[in-house]
Amino acid sequence: MLSAVTISLVPEARGGPFVYWDDLAEGCREAAARGFDAVEVFPPDADAVDPAVLRSLLDEHGLALAAVGTGAGWVKHKLSLTSPDATVRDKAIAFVKSVMDLAARFEAPAIIGSMQGRWGDGVTKPEALRYLGHALFKLDAHAADLGTTLLYEPLNRYETNLVNTLGDAVTLLNAIGAERVKILADLYHMNIEETNLADAIRGAGPRIGHVHFADSNRRAAGLGHTDFVPVVAALVEVGYAGYLSAEILPLPDADTAARQTVAAFRRLVG
Repeated sequence: MLSAVTISLVPEARGGPFVYWDDLAEGCREAAARGFDAVEVFPPDADAVDPAVLRSLLDEHGLALAAVGTGAGWVKHKLSLTSPDATVRDKAIAFVKSVMDLAARFEAPAIIGSMQGRWGDGVTKPEALRYLGHALFKLDAHAADLGTTLLYEPLNRYETNLVNTLGDAVTLLNAIGAERVKILADLYHMNIEETNLADAIRGAGPRIGHVHFADSNRRAAGLGHTDFVPVVAALVEVGYAGYLSAEILPLPDADTAARQTVAAFRRLVG
């Protein structure tokens, strides 16, 4: 397994669980200085990141691109894959595709989290799940065309009322026959929703394509009450060899959070 850390370039998301903010070059410099293998970038939109500049920064600092987030699709642009408005849903799919296109240039996946939306306000749960399944089906095909994968993230009940557990995500992806959509296992969300984190990981098995490495309070690993030893053991058991990415609150400050994450990663993974 490899380590990664988050860089947000979305002002509207300030206060969220990202270690580095606003400055892509500085974030890459700090990530490399702390010893991370990769960065996970959250842009306002695909056009906000110059691929040549990003490539130069990654090469300069010996980093990989772990993933690219689509959260700004909701936070900034108010696009949802389960909106009651078909036009909004189409724009949401187009937004995700554009981020996938950017990420694929670096052999990285895009992430769908908050853009999945929720049911209510004119959309029933069956309708919302149908809209979400339809979107993921289309995006699965786009991932196949790009030769990449897409990450789908179950969120806790306070952020969505659609899919909250890894098991529910597996059921959804199996129902639509997804081949290129993988599950993002976020340990913070899992701490709220799963009965047992290690068992949930074993249940999802090869469907897991990415892990957000966060403690129970969304701070760096080791600053909450999650027992990471069985979690990492379960990841090893299912053959997971991807990133443990710190999508965490920058507390007490970004540098301390980064150092704590790297120390925990080295203690658990080696």
